[in-house]
Amino acid sequence: MSNITTNIKGIRDIMRKDTGVDGDAQRISQMVWMLFMKIFADKEEEWEITIDNYESPIPEKLKWQNWAANDEGLTGDKLMEFIEIELFPTLKDLDITISPQAHIIRSVFDDTYNYMKNGTLFRQVINVINQIDFNSTTERHLFNDIYETILKELQSAGSSGEYYTPRAVTQFMVDMINPQLGESILDPACGTGGFLTCTIDHMREQVKTPKDRDVLQTSIRGIEKKPLPHLLCTTNLMLHGFDLPAVRRDNLLSKPYADWGAKDKLDIILTNPPFGGVEEDGTETNFPQKFRTKETADLFLALIIKLLKTNGRCAIVLPDGTLFGEGMKTRLKEELLERCNLHTIVRLPNGVFNPYTGIKTNLLFFEKGTPTKEVWYFEHQYPEGVVSYNKTKPINIKEFDVEKEWWNNREENTQAWKVSIEEIKKRGYNLDIKNPHQEADSLASPEVLLEKFRATEKKISSIQAEIVNVLTEALK
Repeated sequence: MSNITTNIKGIRDIMRKDTGVDGDAQRISQMVWMLFMKIFADKEEEWEITIDNYESPIPEKLKWQNWAANDEGLTGDKLMEFIEIELFPTLKDLDITISPQAHIIRSVFDDTYNYMKNGTLFRQVINVINQIDFNSTTERHLFNDIYETILKELQSAGSSGEYYTPRAVTQFMVDMINPQLGESILDPACGTGGFLTCTIDHMREQVKTPKDRDVLQTSIRGIEKKPLPHLLCTTNLMLHGFDLPAVRRDNLLSKPYADWGAKDKLDIILTNPPFGGVEEDGTETNFPQKFRTKETADLFLALIIKLLKTNGRCAIVLPDGTLFGEGMKTRLKEELLERCNLHTIVRLPNGVFNPYTGIKTNLLFFEKGTPTKEVWYFEHQYPEGVVSYNKTKPINIKEFDVEKEWWNNREENTQAWKVSIEEIKKRGYNLDIKNPHQEADSLASPEVLLEKFRATEKKISSIQAEIVNVLTEALK
């Protein structure tokens, strides 16, 4: 076990003793804002050397090194008084016009809270954090690994499944989109930053000069509306060497569809939008009538089609429901197939997103500018001996070697098949097309199953009504 692993475990064990911290989500939020402060302090040491006349946006008294670095510094009630009365109010109200760094700090602390109540335990956590040197390349690399384990542990923190995509899935999608230096890249629902950090790792070898580094740092952007994943994402990008992570607290769906113009267009969009989610009342009215729905994933898909430049590329995770859905979903798929070349759908097996959801998912790859002529499907299969994925045995990037080998030399086989646009139109834009090389699924189509379910519900209601009538008569 590395020293950093021991440090993180030690921090969690101390926090469990504090009565103010309730559950994994609060523990992680507390730990990450404190880590952010330490990482920011270490970054500032670097900026003082690399940036001419660098001035910190944090008042001198509130800098980590001036209240936290001394092991025998503030503790107990005095420390908690300092945190609650001075540190948080000041950082939440920083003037964002001072510098880009001030904007980042303010955005991180806007919806961040201090949950710890015991100043002695708080000091113990600080002292453990101070043992980590984020300017050390070795320690930073190790911490990136530990950071991923922190993200995985979010699965036990309630609704956290919304913002953790298995690393193998994000890496495969990035590899297939193959971002190039100078291209603008966005994840409009970036969560903790999985797609963004995978993109950074993918493009590292393209960065040869300081100018290349600047280009990379200004070309990758993320949007996240929830405070905890936003904080995690900002910290994650700083650990990946980004001085000024372009991660905005916002909801792109809240801006009217018609207001997006040419200056907003992008080369690449990589994302796993929340699905099964429902947006706030009125959000759908920002979209044209034909695309109005409360389903978050569908609204994001409609917006993505608009935001891509001509020849822009997208890889997106979508549930089976989008493929076979009717009504608005049909109109959305018609728009997608007319304005973009939906060249590939990778059908993932059950359990990829366990334990958050059992919903079957698909990876859609498309390029804007030319209509679809045919769609290639590839059915991802479990490795030999595996019947499902779980927390301890998730999907592995090596499993995608089969798709990668097939990708540029496409032929039909037991896992791959293609369907013409004419066939898709005949099917009423139903993209839920089963593998013709496999034995037919014994289950009926989702529409048929739903109809049977509704019929059964009616029958149950009828029987319940009869029972009530019999009991009523008996009681008379």
